[in-house]
Amino acid sequence: MIEIRGVTRRFGNFAALDNALLSVREGEFFSLLGPSGCGKTTLLRMIAGFDTPTSGTILIDGQEMGGTPANQRPTNMVFQSYAIFPHLNVEQNVGYGLKRLKLGKVEERRRVEEALSQVALSGLGKRGASELSGGQRQRVALARALVMRPKVLLLDEPLSALDKKLREQMQVELRHLQQTVGITFVLVTHDQYEALAMSDRIAVMFGGRIAQVDTPKHVYQRPVNRQVADFLGGMNFVRAPVVEESGGQIVVDTPGFGRVSTDRPIAFQTSDGSATLGIRPERLRVLWDDETASHEVAGTVVDRHYFGEITHLLVDIPGFESPLSVTETNNFGADDIPVGAPIRLAYDPDALVAMAD
Repeated sequence: MIEIRGVTRRFGNFAALDNALLSVREGEFFSLLGPSGCGKTTLLRMIAGFDTPTSGTILIDGQEMGGTPANQRPTNMVFQSYAIFPHLNVEQNVGYGLKRLKLGKVEERRRVEEALSQVALSGLGKRGASELSGGQRQRVALARALVMRPKVLLLDEPLSALDKKLREQMQVELRHLQQTVGITFVLVTHDQYEALAMSDRIAVMFGGRIAQVDTPKHVYQRPVNRQVADFLGGMNFVRAPVVEESGGQIVVDTPGFGRVSTDRPIAFQTSDGSATLGIRPERLRVLWDDETASHEVAGTVVDRHYFGEITHLLVDIPGFESPLSVTETNNFGADDIPVGAPIRLAYDPDALVAMAD
């Protein structure tokens, strides 16, 4: 549905986007994820037609978009601020864009009612904009975009103004809506958990470049480099010498986990004969009393943070430069482990992933 071919956007000597190559499939929920200033909103604005590439080509549904103004592209955009007209009621807001199509009052009203039904706002058409909650305002903005029946819906951090509970609720509703209407959604967000929860695929961006494009599971479990791994959730990093390299595998000799065989990263290079391994905190499990595991490591708890349903432990392991972060649910009493206590951790060697620096 969308092809981004070597797109660059420069502002003077600064490259906000640098030679971006990307394909978004028809009917896909695709997220552009990265920190502020990484170029994700710049790319979204160029897809929408609000900004023009310095070089490169953007195609939507096979049609090159060069020179096509925003109002003639098969896209619609939902902004972070929602941009609801305060002097119009819900149905007037939703139907505003239909006026230029000259559909006739009956068809226009049918389209508005259909869009309100899609976002679960049926019966609220006469309600004023000032009478809406944050979640309802967000749905009106979605309905106003959907009523135009775009091939691509562009979303510029549309949930960032909502509180945590409502935001999580709207994530589920937005994903369900996309699956129901079946059109392509492209979401810009800096929230990694939002991207992981909602997307079919994610493009992770830093400094105007796309670092990795993959499914949420693979981006999280198999990050291509340390920068991606560190941005998406917590990650423990271990630097250790490579003792063997064969084909697509490398063997790394760590001070705590022993010899670990793992897939060789695509962009892997080493100047000092070492490699960086990563393991997620939830892939380390506390061993209790006489419990044993085929792979375990011993250490000392040096800090503890309680988060309700989970506890984060920091565990000092002999030979490691920094303590390991461990996430454990509180079903088994992780919240009662005192600082200074000896501890044993089970791990799966397959959870240790090599990555490019």
